[in-house]
Amino acid sequence: MSTAVEIVALHVSPVHAYEGRPGDGPRPDPEPVSRDRVVVRAGLGLEGDRYFNHPAHRTAAVTVFAVESLESAAADLRLATVPSPLVVRRNIVLRGLDVDALARHAVFTLDSGDGPVRFETHRPANPCGWMNAVIAPGALKALRGRGGKRCVPLDDGLLRLGPATLTT
Repeated sequence: MSTAVEIVALHVSPVHAYEGRPGDGPRPDPEPVSRDRVVVRAGLGLEGDRYFNHPAHRTAAVTVFAVESLESAAADLRLATVPSPLVVRRNIVLRGLDVDALARHAVFTLDSGDGPVRFETHRPANPCGWMNAVIAPGALKALRGRGGKRCVPLDDGLLRLGPATLTT
């Protein structure tokens, strides 16, 4: 089944920004966080990302998240504005798919205009305590069960911000 979705954010970072204690605050990224496009490599992850070709993260190298989860959490927390989807530090942020409803080992395909790229879902990408520091107190609880999925890419390809087709 094909569904029109939107890739609203792409995030690749060579280092962890959320390390240590949340009260100490995140360290800044060494480069801009937002990307217009990302290069996907089968079985390895996203080029330039801290989990690319990392043996311990082969089945979890790419995180996919639904922006609707962040919008819902912001409403639950009664925030005046929805935070940037980049604060959740997920690689691919989509609009139009309940990412958390994807079953373990489900295969889905994303095509943002440069050809299809398949992903296999694995475990949930559980939010961490840093969400309380970078979004608002209570954000960890508000995002529990809605943190996205960890995936392994099955194909090489390119993903871009904007409209895309998702096939399950």
